[in-house]
Amino acid sequence: MTKANLSKTYNPKDFEQRLYQEWMDKGYFKSSPNPDKKPFCIVLPPPNITGQLHMGHALDHTLQDVLIRWKRMDGYEALWQPGTDHASIATEVKVVEKIRKEEGKSKYELGREEFLKRAMDWKDEYGRVIVDQMKQLGSSCDWDRERFTMDQGCNEAVTEFFVKLYEKGHIYRGNRIINWCPDCKTTLSDAEVEHEEKDGNFYHVKYYLKDSDQYLEVATTRPETMLGDTGIAVNPNDERYKDIVGKVAILPIVGRELPIVADDYVDMEFGTGVVKMTPAHDPNDFGVGQRHNLEQINVMNEDGSMNDLCGKYAGMDRYECRKELIKDLEEEGFLIKIVPHPHAVGTCYRCHTVVEPRLSEQWFVKMDELAKPAIDILKNEELKFVPERYGTGTYLQWLENIRDWCISRQLWWGHQIPAYYCQECGEVVVAKEAPHKCEKCGCTEFKQDEDVLDTWFSSALWPFSTLGWPHNTEELEYYYPTNVLVTGYDIIFFWVVRMAFAGMFCMNETPFEHVLIHGLVRDSQGRKMSKSLGNGINPLEVIDEYGADALRFMLITGNSPGNDMRFYFERVEASRNFANKLWNASRFIFMNIDDEIMNGVTRESVEANFTLADKWIISRANRVAKEVTENMDKFDLGIAATKVEDFAWSEFCDWYIEIVKPRLYGEDKEAKQTALYVLTYVLEKILKLLHPYMPFITEEIYSCLPTVEGSIMVSEWPHYKEEDNMAQDEAMMELAMDGIRNIRNARAEMDVPPSKKAKVIIIPTEEKLPAIEAGKDYFVTLASASEVQIQMTEENVPEDAVSVVIEGAKIFIPLDELVDFSKELDRLNKEKAKIESEIKRVNGKLSNQGFLAKAPEKLVNEEKAKKEKYEEMLKSVLERLESIEAKIK
Repeated sequence: MTKANLSKTYNPKDFEQRLYQEWMDKGYFKSSPNPDKKPFCIVLPPPNITGQLHMGHALDHTLQDVLIRWKRMDGYEALWQPGTDHASIATEVKVVEKIRKEEGKSKYELGREEFLKRAMDWKDEYGRVIVDQMKQLGSSCDWDRERFTMDQGCNEAVTEFFVKLYEKGHIYRGNRIINWCPDCKTTLSDAEVEHEEKDGNFYHVKYYLKDSDQYLEVATTRPETMLGDTGIAVNPNDERYKDIVGKVAILPIVGRELPIVADDYVDMEFGTGVVKMTPAHDPNDFGVGQRHNLEQINVMNEDGSMNDLCGKYAGMDRYECRKELIKDLEEEGFLIKIVPHPHAVGTCYRCHTVVEPRLSEQWFVKMDELAKPAIDILKNEELKFVPERYGTGTYLQWLENIRDWCISRQLWWGHQIPAYYCQECGEVVVAKEAPHKCEKCGCTEFKQDEDVLDTWFSSALWPFSTLGWPHNTEELEYYYPTNVLVTGYDIIFFWVVRMAFAGMFCMNETPFEHVLIHGLVRDSQGRKMSKSLGNGINPLEVIDEYGADALRFMLITGNSPGNDMRFYFERVEASRNFANKLWNASRFIFMNIDDEIMNGVTRESVEANFTLADKWIISRANRVAKEVTENMDKFDLGIAATKVEDFAWSEFCDWYIEIVKPRLYGEDKEAKQTALYVLTYVLEKILKLLHPYMPFITEEIYSCLPTVEGSIMVSEWPHYKEEDNMAQDEAMMELAMDGIRNIRNARAEMDVPPSKKAKVIIIPTEEKLPAIEAGKDYFVTLASASEVQIQMTEENVPEDAVSVVIEGAKIFIPLDELVDFSKELDRLNKEKAKIESEIKRVNGKLSNQGFLAKAPEKLVNEEKAKKEKYEEMLKSVLERLESIEAKIK
């Protein structure tokens, strides 16, 4: 029965990677449809192949691993479906830069086919990095099922999705205002635009009416877009401008005639109530322009420079053009004033370049009809958010105000849009494969659309494309809908919304039952971790120093659903200290076990010998198992982890192990067997409850536990057992523990060392007498009692005895037995001298007129408060001195 004991020192490097490889070799992470088990499935939010594991990943992946390991132990067929995302923009930027540096070529010089080959080579070389890092964290994904958003199956799913949407009228190609990144040179969806507060200006400019000295005052934050103005708009209810509607204004510098239109879009209360219309460079102006047939003039190139329609400004960068244009407006008398105006500016979520709204022909998903089923599943509670506020808030608000989704990207790395153009007549054919013949003109030459789809288009299919859709696979039938999606609140509109509507469109079912939302991991000052601030913390470096278990436990216990958390190294150290405590406690238990002592020991053979402490710890372990499971069911994973930690550290290690030491060291074999049975029984529960959080240390300790076989990964989750419910014994033991705590506190206040034994007199009520008698011996072990005397009255209790009161009992300790009066006299005299010195110092300050005149009132009050405190302390010490001196006399 005896197994090898743990090494003397807890060192995670000795076993973490060894154990992970053993789990992999034995196939413990694998999952297959099993009709005899209930399925539990989580799809991993696919990290970018360009990515490195950061602290946000570490939190996200730990939460998922906790849920998967728990459900696996709880008898479910648990699948954690892994995969990575091709990350169109980020990957293309890296590959383009690599080719430029190494070969001095652009992607266009290589050609599309060769560029895609280089990109795939880059993915094969660097795309595995984050997966290998996940393994160091302990992630128990079924790696045999790993997917990639551009693998053959996902490619097929994306094409199927696009064609189905198109055939149902949900996809169209149109000339509309889109978000354009001049640096990445591609469109962005609304969700990919981040708004940053920047300092800007309102430039107030004169727009003269045609053939008149009258002018309109127009304010703009982007004067360079004036070059594309094609109209002026005012509110139809604005009395100031009723007489000019239908007239024409002249565009300063350029001289273009601008029709003046009336439109409800214009806010009469904002600015001058006159708005210039640039339909090709502003989404709101575009809408007004369509209603009033205004011309659309695009004045910018893809790189943000001004195009050939801009006259003398052609070729200038947009900001250089702004400077020159303002200079010219001022010189020609058109500039009225410049007013500082900080405002939110849209930036690219990848490179943080200021986004330029511009008119462009792109592919769009029409969202109005698709959003409705995604809204219904939330309202019908088929989809639940944890915390709920992210469903009724972010998710619902986004869907109810959603705009059409621009899905085309001007890139090569990604899913090429399955649209084909007849080279003879221009007919557009959307199909899963290239057509052989144009049904309109008979031409056989087609060219596929150059653009690729937004990365999120493929990610929207992730919960079911990874399980085999569009084919009706066994996995899809068994695991879908999945159970939980774990993700950050910053990605709800990027991804969760799209998976919801895609799942309803393709599968007519919600893609997951719950969405567990977590916050961001911030630095110790509460700042978001970023490269620019240089405050990022590498999880791998933390793992190298403290171990994966310590990092995981710190992240979980510092987390509550939906809320940000701060990263403190002190908390990682505290988690490692907990692991070390568990290690040493386990090692101590194993040191007291041998084949002979535990041979044939069962619950039935020792149960009659259970002490009050034995029943208490078994019952507490049973209750903790229930509380942990209940909290995990509610996704309060941090609370569940803390409950196990508190129980293991305080009740099991600090109390129970100390209580049983006399039995372990004694000669009574049956008492020792009973103690060891309870120790191993409760330790096994603790290890199992901790395993989802701290998989490595729990497996290593479990492998040395002589009462079990196999891996803890596939062991049974501890559930509440009625036979282990001993609530009455718990209450009795708690009473004894309360008394011991109070005695310890009283001794600490009097600076009595633990080695100093003293008699303890306990006077319980009739009701509590059985509990006190049952816990009597624990006062000797844990309260430094030389003897414990139980009596029902205060007769013969010394007058100067130290007393403590607990519920149902009074406890007395004779003062003479606690204190060495001569030593206590010396100590108190030293304390008196020290306090008198402090009083003298404070009095000196408070009698110093210079200090009182110059020091802030707050500082003076602090010194007065100190004086009062020291005087109170001195009074207490003098009273104690007087009492002891009287005894000595």
